[in-house]
Amino acid sequence: MAAAAGGSRGVRRTVLLTPRGTGDRTVFLFDRRREQADPDEKVLSYGKDSYRGFRSAVCQAFGIATDENFVITTTNRKEITEDNFGDLVQDGVTLYLLQSVDQMLLSATKERIDFLPHYDTLVKSGMYEYYASEGQNPLPFALAELIDNSLSATCRNTDIRSIQIKLLFDDSQGKPAVAVIDNGRGMTSKQLNNWAVYRLSKFTRQGDFESDHSGYVRPLPVPRSLNSDISYFGVGGKQAVFFVGQSARMISKPADSQDVHELVLSKEDFEKKEKNKEAIYSGYIRNRKPSDSTHITSDDERFLHNLILEERDKESFTAVVITGVQPDHIQYLKNYFHLWTRQLAHIYHYYIHGPKGNETNAVTKDLSPFNNIDIQISMFEKGKVPKIVNLREIKDDMQTLYINTAADSFEFKAQVDGEGIVEGIIRYHPFLYDKETYPDDPCFPSKLNDDDDDDCFIVEKGARGKRPIFECFWNGRLIPYTTVEDFDWCAPPKKRGLAPIECYNRISGALFTNDKFQVSTNKLTFMDLELKLKDKNTLFTRIFNGQEQRMKIDREFALWLKDCHEKYDKQIKFTVFKGITTRTDLPSKRMQSPWTVYAAIEWDGKTFKTGQLVKTIKTLPIFYGSITKFFLYGDHDGDIFATGGEVQIALEPQALYAETKTIPISKLDRTVSDKAVKKYVEDEMARLPDKLSVTWPEGDELLPNETRFAGTPIGALRIEILNKKGEAMQKLPGTSHGGSKKLLVELKVILHSPTGNKEIISHISQHGGKWPYWFKKMENLQKLGNYTLKLQVVLNESNADTYAGRPLPSKIFKFTIIEGKPEKFSVGLLELPFRVGVPFNIPLELQDEFGHATQLTTDTKPILEASGLTLQYEEITAGPKCIIKGVTAKGCINSCQGKNFNMKVTLPGLKEDTQSFKIRVQPGPPHQLKVKPDSEILKIENGTAFPFQVEVLDESGNITAQPKLIVHCKFLGASNLPVYSVDCSNAGTNILTGPVIHVQNIKKDQMLKARIEILSCKDVPPVEKIIKLLPSSHVARLQVLSMDGQKAIQIKHQDEINWVAGDVMRNLIFQMYDEAEREINITSALAEKIKVNWTPKINKEQLMQGILPDVKVPSSVKDVRYCLITYLDDHVSLESAFTVRPLPDEPKHIKCKLKGPNTLQMGEELQSEIDVMITDQYGNQVQTVTSACVNSLGVSGPGLDKSNLKITWQESTLTMRVKGIRFKPCLLGSKELCFAWREFSDFLRVTLTAGFPAKLQFVDWPELEKPVAVINGRELQKPLIVQLCDQWGNPSPEPNVKISLIKSNSVKIVPSNHQHKTDDTGRANLGVISIHAPRGEHTLRLKASYNKTTLDCPVITLNVLPDPEKPVRLNVKYDKNASFQAGGTFPDFMVSVLSEDDNIIKNINPARISMKMWEAQTSGTRIPIDVTTFSCSKVKDDKEDGFFYFRDKVIPERVGTYSIQFTFAMDKTNMLSSDQIIAEVVPNDPVRLLPDCLPATPAVSNVSALSSRTLVKDLYLHIMDEYNNHTGVDLVGKIVAKIKSPNEDDIEIPQFQGKVEFPFDGGSAEINLVLAENSPGRDSTEYILVFEPDLPALKKPLEPYCLSFMFYNGFKKQQRMATLTRERDLLSHSIGVYRKWFDTNNQLATELKCQVKEAETKETHLKSELKKHQIELPHINTLQFVDSLIKQKMVDQEGVMKQPRRTCTLPNYPKGNQDILGKIAHLAQIEDNEAAKVISWHLASDMDCVVTLTTEAARSIFDETQGRQQVLPLDSIYKKTLPDWNRPLPHLRNGKIFFRPVGNPVFARDLLIFPDNVEHCQTVFGMLLGDTIIIDNLDAANHYRKEVVKITHCPTLLTREGDRIRSNGKFGGLQNKAPPMDKLRGMVFGAPIPKLYSTFSGQIELLQQYRAAVVKLDSVNKDLDLHLQSLNTPEVRKKKQELAEQEKSLKLVEQKLGMTPSGGVTESLFQPTVDMADTPIPPKRMRRETVKKLYSSEEWISSPTNKHQLQQQQPLQIYSSELNGTARKRKA
Repeated sequence: MAAAAGGSRGVRRTVLLTPRGTGDRTVFLFDRRREQADPDEKVLSYGKDSYRGFRSAVCQAFGIATDENFVITTTNRKEITEDNFGDLVQDGVTLYLLQSVDQMLLSATKERIDFLPHYDTLVKSGMYEYYASEGQNPLPFALAELIDNSLSATCRNTDIRSIQIKLLFDDSQGKPAVAVIDNGRGMTSKQLNNWAVYRLSKFTRQGDFESDHSGYVRPLPVPRSLNSDISYFGVGGKQAVFFVGQSARMISKPADSQDVHELVLSKEDFEKKEKNKEAIYSGYIRNRKPSDSTHITSDDERFLHNLILEERDKESFTAVVITGVQPDHIQYLKNYFHLWTRQLAHIYHYYIHGPKGNETNAVTKDLSPFNNIDIQISMFEKGKVPKIVNLREIKDDMQTLYINTAADSFEFKAQVDGEGIVEGIIRYHPFLYDKETYPDDPCFPSKLNDDDDDDCFIVEKGARGKRPIFECFWNGRLIPYTTVEDFDWCAPPKKRGLAPIECYNRISGALFTNDKFQVSTNKLTFMDLELKLKDKNTLFTRIFNGQEQRMKIDREFALWLKDCHEKYDKQIKFTVFKGITTRTDLPSKRMQSPWTVYAAIEWDGKTFKTGQLVKTIKTLPIFYGSITKFFLYGDHDGDIFATGGEVQIALEPQALYAETKTIPISKLDRTVSDKAVKKYVEDEMARLPDKLSVTWPEGDELLPNETRFAGTPIGALRIEILNKKGEAMQKLPGTSHGGSKKLLVELKVILHSPTGNKEIISHISQHGGKWPYWFKKMENLQKLGNYTLKLQVVLNESNADTYAGRPLPSKIFKFTIIEGKPEKFSVGLLELPFRVGVPFNIPLELQDEFGHATQLTTDTKPILEASGLTLQYEEITAGPKCIIKGVTAKGCINSCQGKNFNMKVTLPGLKEDTQSFKIRVQPGPPHQLKVKPDSEILKIENGTAFPFQVEVLDESGNITAQPKLIVHCKFLGASNLPVYSVDCSNAGTNILTGPVIHVQNIKKDQMLKARIEILSCKDVPPVEKIIKLLPSSHVARLQVLSMDGQKAIQIKHQDEINWVAGDVMRNLIFQMYDEAEREINITSALAEKIKVNWTPKINKEQLMQGILPDVKVPSSVKDVRYCLITYLDDHVSLESAFTVRPLPDEPKHIKCKLKGPNTLQMGEELQSEIDVMITDQYGNQVQTVTSACVNSLGVSGPGLDKSNLKITWQESTLTMRVKGIRFKPCLLGSKELCFAWREFSDFLRVTLTAGFPAKLQFVDWPELEKPVAVINGRELQKPLIVQLCDQWGNPSPEPNVKISLIKSNSVKIVPSNHQHKTDDTGRANLGVISIHAPRGEHTLRLKASYNKTTLDCPVITLNVLPDPEKPVRLNVKYDKNASFQAGGTFPDFMVSVLSEDDNIIKNINPARISMKMWEAQTSGTRIPIDVTTFSCSKVKDDKEDGFFYFRDKVIPERVGTYSIQFTFAMDKTNMLSSDQIIAEVVPNDPVRLLPDCLPATPAVSNVSALSSRTLVKDLYLHIMDEYNNHTGVDLVGKIVAKIKSPNEDDIEIPQFQGKVEFPFDGGSAEINLVLAENSPGRDSTEYILVFEPDLPALKKPLEPYCLSFMFYNGFKKQQRMATLTRERDLLSHSIGVYRKWFDTNNQLATELKCQVKEAETKETHLKSELKKHQIELPHINTLQFVDSLIKQKMVDQEGVMKQPRRTCTLPNYPKGNQDILGKIAHLAQIEDNEAAKVISWHLASDMDCVVTLTTEAARSIFDETQGRQQVLPLDSIYKKTLPDWNRPLPHLRNGKIFFRPVGNPVFARDLLIFPDNVEHCQTVFGMLLGDTIIIDNLDAANHYRKEVVKITHCPTLLTREGDRIRSNGKFGGLQNKAPPMDKLRGMVFGAPIPKLYSTFSGQIELLQQYRAAVVKLDSVNKDLDLHLQSLNTPEVRKKKQELAEQEKSLKLVEQKLGMTPSGGVTESLFQPTVDMADTPIPPKRMRRETVKKLYSSEEWISSPTNKHQLQQQQPLQIYSSELNGTARKRKA
């Protein structure tokens, strides 16, 4: 043992320093202060309990001076002090003497330890202790135990968690060893001692055991329970070590220690101790410094030197070194390195990769806290490279395969009794085209090898095979031997579900449990996981997006699976349905039908269809073929997706393989290309005949597409048949399918004619054996055309040219036979007509000897002959068309119709060389003109026409004609001469003439030239003639003259004559002359032809004398008279014209003319100029005036400013120009100016407008001198309208002037548009703006500029007052020291709404204030959706207005933190909330004793077996308040257990074994009770366990907790009765729930009936109220009638409001404070107009006064307005002098009339109507008006005053006509006469709203209330009907039947048990708290409380009472609400 523990071979030398006495403690001491100290330990026995004495004893034992500094520490370096001496210095402890606590250990020490196994070794020895299972090698699972320890040790690491497994198999370094090293927190020597103790789990390490998990705290929940809390039982590490090897060396260093602790456990050492009869479970721990390996001396452990050397840089670590490794383990670790590392990666998959696992396909991986776990495995072998693998790098562990082959996942969660949580995930592995993607597990091979026979039909196997769905993980670590097959909701359904059945075999899953589930100590199996999960009380919920979904998980899973199938499965799609067939080729008759036939499939994105070439895979041999059809087993219709299926293919080439094969579709090769398949088929086809070889042994070879002359022979043919290999063959190759066939060659010659193909020659040749195929020469081919010579291989017998659907070889020669050489010819069709000199062509048709058309091939010159004609030609063309071109004929032809001639053509060299024919020749085209007369000079008089005779001739002199042959004659030598033309198209000759020739003003003979030509024939030369033109003797000129005395003045044509306006021109004469200027006498005939245009009547006699009529001159110089004289005869048209222009007369008037606009601006000169001209009597401007006339012109006008007036002379226009017109400031508008010159005058109007904009002025804002008061957030009283004005204040209509509103940053304006523009009138409307600003004065300034000049802008001073009606916050008052006990009532909450001025707002509807309460959330302060809302309590009379109380609000029944918040609904959308009040609800007073969960009724017996006598085990009893909240935590006492019999006379009571009193502390007590063996008691009798609390501190005693149990004498009977007892409990429970459900529904029906009754009462009441308003309602269509009536009443009401009504336009002062009442003018209203006028005038000086309640408010207004606003505080009024408001008029004395007044006197105050603040207003107007009286008129007033003063003082009298008699009797004068209403400027009392408006309002409100009542009545009636119907449904009847059956079953069970039936007890248990059976309509409060108690506290808080929720609680839920006869309230 010494060697094993310490490494020393010697015997330990122990020095005993003191003799050991009784009760002494033995202490082992090591002195390590210095290196030279004694290395061995010293034993010190010490019996005292004093540190000082102990230290002295140590000093004495080691010879240490008392003043020397040293410390005594434990091996864990805890210093021994006075305080901890008693705890740390125990018997057998090992201690150090050091210079300081952190001193390095100078040499190693040995610490004596004992590690007796824990008693759990025996207690739990029955659990699994062996590793063999499932046929797997358990070695990886043993290594996993060591990794578990390392994971737990490193769980607190913040950086890398390193775990290394080193397989040290290098023989040169020692014997094989396995080392597991981690960088965890390490172990102290005490913790290392604990590790050695077997069965010491982390939960039992207390008391004497110091745990490496000391102070164990259960980890917080984390995803997948990956909490590293997997080193658990204190068993696995030891078991694993000794499973792997024979010895284990534990080396560890904690983080805060300087020492390394080392412990060795070995089988050899244990055996040695047993042999020597020594203590087996004792040993030593070596404590040494790091890297100290001096104690390693064995060569077998040389590798330890390197391991220990690595300790140097490690802060903390633990290393487990296993030696003596089993040989078979070594072989397994070496040979299956990949397999077992893969298994480890599977076990720790989620620790390595995080909760989501190893998502290798993820684009980005989330950062995970698990990325720091680094598990590395390395194997070292001699002479080999070390194998190193990191588990994170393994990609083929099963979980990685599951995750990365899955397409989608389904997450869920299971809640198992208490804190048991199971997270689950199901993954879907889709079917992809031809295979399942479910990964294969080597341990569970799921697929068959694909080596089946070709003809075997494959039935698809499930993807998962027989593997279970779920692997199970415990705290994130795989438990390998436990799997869960499935759950009910994810198992394949018995009937077809939403998804195909095969989809259920494509899912894998994993379950992740927390530590609430038991596993075996070696963590290979779960104890009861599947049993608990499949318990019916286990609740499964789906997790979707991280949130739990409370829905039916079976439905959710089925929908998810269906979605996965549709979205991810890629199956084969069978398309093109062909029908259903039976396959007789299958051996099994069961599988022969039905089979569905398809023509195509879509598979893996590729389409296969019939006829497509394919190749197979995994068949022997490989087939090539074309698809014929697809088969799918089953009766299908149309397209379908499916797996499997078969395909029938026809083997290719079919010429060789005439058979079909049917194979599975999966054996089709999807990767092969069409090209590869075709190549294979082509290679096979190479054996068949491929082509023909043709040779020409005798010549005359026919070339392809050759052209031959007709009759040319085709030589003999020699033919060979070749295959693709070039081999000659005479018959088909032989195959296994049939014998060979001979081949023949067929020759055919085919002529291709337009009518079709004609077979000319046909021969067949066969092979002669020694000679080849042969065809003789062919010489008879003469027909022209295209030919085909076809050589075709055919079969011998059938002459078929195809074989197996494939054509046999053939060869085709295409050739053409054409015509031969020419032998004869004929003349073709000639083109007519033939004309002299015009070339024409002669076509010739040549033929060969067979009559085929041919062409010339040699140089042949034709000969042309014809009598009477000369013939010539240009050329003859050779080729297909032979033509003699350019033939011309010339000769004499007498007629235009032509002449016939005989013509002969000769072609030398042909056998038949000559042809003759007739032709007709016509005259040729025009060539020259012939004109008659022939003389060159021709005479003609001016004005006459001349005729010419013309002829058109061809080049032979023949008269010719042709279309459009027009001859033109053009005259030259003068202007405007005519052009002659004539048409010679018909005869070629005609007379050429035209209009007369006339030349103007000819005085003598004139020579002209005539040019005659044909314009369309440019090549015909023109003919010219000379014409001599003589002057005409007709009238040619007209001359007009004016006689001035004897002198005649000629007036020329178009002359202008000036004459005085309005005068007459006389003595006008005229004369006429011919062309030779010879005067012509005027005859009567000539006079008839003379006309004038200025008069219709002409004196003919005077005309014959040459005198013209007089001409009247126009009176206006602008009117010019145009005078025209005309002469018209057949030869000439003459005219002479002149113009008469009037001249002005003498001056008679002046005229003013304004040039430009007549508008000028104030202060500006008129921009336009005024011209003044002098005119004659007709208004014509006088031209004779000079500049001197300017001095006589004067200008005048109202307001005219003559300072800049200027008058100038305008020489150009002979006018006087006036400038500088300007006006002095005056009224704008039209201005009249007077202009005077000599005795003449004229007037002119101009418009005077405003000047340029100079300033801005507000419109209708007269009171801007003082601040404008406005309440914050409200609008100004009227819109801001500004007007542009000039400097004199006149409005300036200047548009588009930009105006800005300037404000300070503290002022906010709504709307925020600060930019405005003026309109066409110069105005800008800024609108009615709202002001938001702090309290005080603020300014708004306008800014504008015009033409870059800043305008003078006004400033508004605003006095912003706080809004007394705007709520800004809620003030909540309550007792803050109050305690909130569960189920109690809250203290009263007093809530008030504060305005901006911090005053309480009154007159608020309490319904707008509510209290909200919810359970406080951990995240943030947001209000959740499910809050409880309380309404305001009724206000008590003694409370102040403005406060709202929430009284008697129930505190939640569940303990916790709650938030309370009060809200005020300002409008429909905006809420004002108070600060949240946090209320801690504490438990109420203790009332009962209850267990955690209700135990079943125990059934026990008095046999010897302990389990059969156990009454209760681990029963925890707690103190609860009445709402089942835990309480009494501070109570201390005990629970006393007793047994009672229901029968008090029964003395045979069972007895307990052991204690019956149990300590009660911390609010609970743990109870374990066992009956005594052979205890007395009656067989089959029910007894009661009574647990009585004994708690002295509790004032009120608690009810004991009672638990019934059944006692039996026999074991078997006990077991049977235990089953019956459990059945009774379940039945009692179920019956209770049923009854509560029925009670709830009956209660809801009663509630609904109450609501119906209330609604009917309210409807009847409102209907009677409407009748009082004369509104009758119909019995049908009531709602439609009411709606239309409400609409009509609203229209009528709106019409009343739109009627004109007197209003006060004086702006009221903003009520910024509740102490401000407003201006006096707004406080009252007066109905009578006359009275309103006179009272308003009487109080005119006070109308603007602001009335306040307090002087402080008045002073505030005074200060805000700088004293400009008059104010009246009411608290400064002496009220005793105020008049009595009910005092009678003065003429009434003591109830008697003193005199009879006239004029209807009445107090003025009685005419006032006060809308608000009546009491305050009576004070104000009582002071202002006093006893002022209103009377009709002044006479009545004087009479009244005269009579009143006789008896008393007379007050002021006001008359309705506006007069006033003061109280002193003074009247008259303006000061006592009221002005008209409009002169009061709006300061008048307004009129009240018409009474009709109030009437309409009342009627509308009643109608709306009635409508709501009818709707409510209808709604509750429907709810009641629905509820009553729901109580009569088959489901409810079924529940009643089930209840009756269960009650019957309960009675039978209780009879079997021998118990009294408990129906009455159970029934009373579930009755409601309030019995309302006898109350038809219970009070609402009582009903509300009753409904409330039907809910748990949690339900009451989360959702208010709602009848619909009650109705929806149909599904019954079972709650534990019966405690074996002890009633308790159900807890949520």
